[in-house]
Amino acid sequence: MSHTISSDTQNRIQWSLFSLRLGIFIVMIMWTLDKFFNPGHSAKIFEHFYGLSGSTDTIAYIIGALQLVLMLAFLVGIKKRLTYGIIFVMHGLTTLSSYNQYIDGFNNLLFFAAWPMWAACFALYLLRDLDVKYTIK
Repeated sequence: MSHTISSDTQNRIQWSLFSLRLGIFIVMIMWTLDKFFNPGHSAKIFEHFYGLSGSTDTIAYIIGALQLVLMLAFLVGIKKRLTYGIIFVMHGLTTLSSYNQYIDGFNNLLFFAAWPMWAACFALYLLRDLDVKYTIK
């Protein structure tokens, strides 16, 4: 069965997907920039949430640089299957690694914001071919 989507509906879908992409970018670019402006914070996060100790400022800068390239590619829609997929997996790992915060949920309410953002990452990944507003082909 074939459905014809009106141009108004296509326009609303494009703006909706762009808003998801921009919102995800805003959150994740702050985590990226944190690696440059406060590398010690990154070391604490790596140790506390991922069990990776011994992180140095240099490691934070390298991860931050790689993440910055990824975030910019994501923002402009380059290689969507790859970049949107990596963003989905990265945010998923972050969301799931915070499991202790969910156990004591009422003292860690902000951690629950990760779940709808992860759902947004998933929706954007699934609908990546329709996400064409302000992207590079």
